[in-house]
Amino acid sequence: MILSIPELVAQAKASVECINAEQAYKNKNAIFIDVREPAEFTNSPVENSIQIPRGVLEMNITKHCPNADMEIYLHCASGGRATLAAEQLQRIGYTNVKAISCKHDDVCQAQKNQ
Repeated sequence: MILSIPELVAQAKASVECINAEQAYKNKNAIFIDVREPAEFTNSPVENSIQIPRGVLEMNITKHCPNADMEIYLHCASGGRATLAAEQLQRIGYTNVKAISCKHDDVCQAQKNQ
Protein backbone atom coordinates (compact mmCIF):
# COMPACT_ATOMS: atom_id res chain seq x y z
CA MET A 1 0.00 0.00 0.00
CA ILE A 2 1.35 3.41 -0.99
CA LEU A 3 0.71 6.16 1.55
CA SER A 4 -0.21 9.69 0.56
CA ILE A 5 1.69 12.68 1.91
CA PRO A 6 -1.15 13.59 4.31
CA GLU A 7 -1.10 10.01 5.61
CA LEU A 8 2.69 10.12 6.10
CA VAL A 9 2.43 13.43 7.94
CA ALA A 10 -0.37 12.07 10.14
CA GLN A 11 1.80 9.08 11.04
CA ALA A 12 4.76 11.34 11.82
CA LYS A 13 2.62 13.51 14.09
CA ALA A 14 2.14 10.49 16.33
CA SER A 15 5.83 10.63 17.31
CA VAL A 16 6.70 14.32 16.83
CA GLU A 17 5.79 17.20 19.07
CA CYS A 18 4.01 19.82 16.97
CA ILE A 19 3.54 23.36 18.25
CA ASN A 20 2.36 26.65 16.83
CA ALA A 21 4.70 29.51 15.94
CA GLU A 22 3.80 31.66 18.94
CA GLN A 23 4.76 28.83 21.30
CA ALA A 24 8.04 28.25 19.46
CA TYR A 25 9.17 31.87 19.50
CA LYS A 26 8.80 32.07 23.27
CA ASN A 27 12.08 30.15 23.47
CA LYS A 28 14.91 32.53 22.64
CA ASN A 29 17.60 29.82 22.90
CA ALA A 30 16.24 27.45 20.27
CA ILE A 31 17.61 26.95 16.77
CA PHE A 32 15.05 27.62 14.02
CA ILE A 33 15.48 25.70 10.78
CA ASP A 34 13.53 26.43 7.61
CA VAL A 35 13.25 23.18 5.64
CA ARG A 36 11.67 24.74 2.56
CA GLU A 37 13.42 24.69 -0.81
CA PRO A 38 15.96 27.45 -1.59
CA ALA A 39 13.63 29.34 -3.96
CA GLU A 40 10.89 29.42 -1.32
CA PHE A 41 13.35 30.69 1.27
CA THR A 42 14.70 33.36 -1.10
CA ASN A 43 11.20 34.60 -1.92
CA SER A 44 10.10 34.79 1.72
CA PRO A 45 12.86 34.29 4.30
CA VAL A 46 12.23 34.05 8.02
CA GLU A 47 14.64 36.18 10.00
CA ASN A 48 16.98 34.26 12.32
CA SER A 49 16.22 30.91 10.66
CA ILE A 50 18.83 28.64 9.18
CA GLN A 51 17.81 27.35 5.77
CA ILE A 52 18.43 23.64 5.26
CA PRO A 53 16.14 22.02 2.68
CA ARG A 54 14.45 18.85 3.89
CA GLY A 55 16.15 16.83 1.14
CA VAL A 56 19.62 17.51 2.55
CA LEU A 57 18.79 18.00 6.22
CA GLU A 58 20.44 14.82 7.50
CA MET A 59 23.64 15.63 5.60
CA ASN A 60 23.91 19.20 6.91
CA ILE A 61 22.32 19.29 10.35
CA THR A 62 25.47 18.61 12.36
CA LYS A 63 27.15 21.70 10.91
CA HIS A 64 24.56 23.83 12.70
CA CYS A 65 23.42 21.54 15.52
CA PRO A 66 26.33 19.44 16.79
CA ASN A 67 24.63 18.60 20.10
CA ALA A 68 21.83 16.01 20.00
CA ASP A 69 20.05 17.73 22.90
CA MET A 70 19.84 21.20 21.32
CA GLU A 71 16.33 22.61 21.12
CA ILE A 72 15.45 22.65 17.42
CA TYR A 73 12.29 24.04 15.83
CA LEU A 74 11.59 23.16 12.20
CA HIS A 75 9.25 25.10 9.95
CA CYS A 76 8.13 25.09 6.31
CA ALA A 77 5.20 26.41 4.27
CA SER A 78 2.41 24.48 5.99
CA GLY A 79 3.91 22.23 8.67
CA GLY A 80 3.99 18.98 6.68
CA ARG A 81 7.65 19.00 5.67
CA ALA A 82 8.62 20.28 9.12
CA THR A 83 6.83 17.34 10.73
CA LEU A 84 8.49 14.81 8.44
CA ALA A 85 11.88 16.48 8.99
CA ALA A 86 11.43 16.41 12.78
CA GLU A 87 10.63 12.71 12.63
CA GLN A 88 13.81 12.09 10.65
CA LEU A 89 15.98 14.10 13.05
CA GLN A 90 14.59 12.05 15.93
CA ARG A 91 15.53 8.88 14.05
CA ILE A 92 19.14 10.00 13.75
CA GLY A 93 19.37 10.85 17.44
CA TYR A 94 18.18 14.40 18.11
CA THR A 95 16.16 14.44 21.33
CA ASN A 96 14.66 17.94 21.51
CA VAL A 97 13.07 18.52 18.10
CA LYS A 98 9.70 20.15 17.47
CA ALA A 99 7.76 20.90 14.29
CA ILE A 100 6.03 24.23 13.89
CA SER A 101 2.78 23.05 12.38
CA CYS A 102 1.26 26.23 11.02
CA LYS A 103 1.42 28.21 7.82
CA HIS A 104 4.50 30.16 6.78
CA ASP A 105 2.72 33.52 7.23
CA ASP A 106 2.04 32.62 10.88
CA VAL A 107 5.72 31.78 11.39
CA CYS A 108 6.75 35.13 9.90
CA GLN A 109 4.26 37.01 12.09
CA ALA A 110 5.31 35.22 15.27
CA GLN A 111 8.97 35.92 14.52
CA LYS A 112 8.22 39.62 14.07
CA ASN A 113 6.28 39.72 17.34
CA GLN A 114 9.07 38.22 19.44
